[in-house]
Amino acid sequence: MKAMIAWWDLTDSQQTAGTLRDFIRKESEHWTGIPGLLLKIWLSDPPTGRWGALLLWESEDAARAAVLPRSPAELIGHPVDFRAWFDVEATAEGVHSLRSLGGLGPALDGLVPVDFEEFAGK
Repeated sequence: MKAMIAWWDLTDSQQTAGTLRDFIRKESEHWTGIPGLLLKIWLSDPPTGRWGALLLWESEDAARAAVLPRSPAELIGHPVDFRAWFDVEATAEGVHSLRSLGGLGPALDGLVPVDFEEFAGK
């Protein structure tokens, strides 16, 4: 398995994590049928102006062969600022009550984001 993380710095863009939720709503369904893509998670850190995604692929070959949907680069106004690939050494799935990880998050009117500092007891 391979993992890829990418993000944009939005500080010089007219876009924000909030405005890019419309992009996710329109584009997320296009990601559900990509062969070899196990999971895509859109990420944001509004205080730092970062927005991006984590993709988990079945294999490097699957990632290379994938025909990807539209990139948000045009909306953001510049290419991705950071992209890195990683080998997945291991996975673990916790116990949860969710049927699926698909369709969650405020951009898709799923789960409300948790304040991590509060969640971690800090």
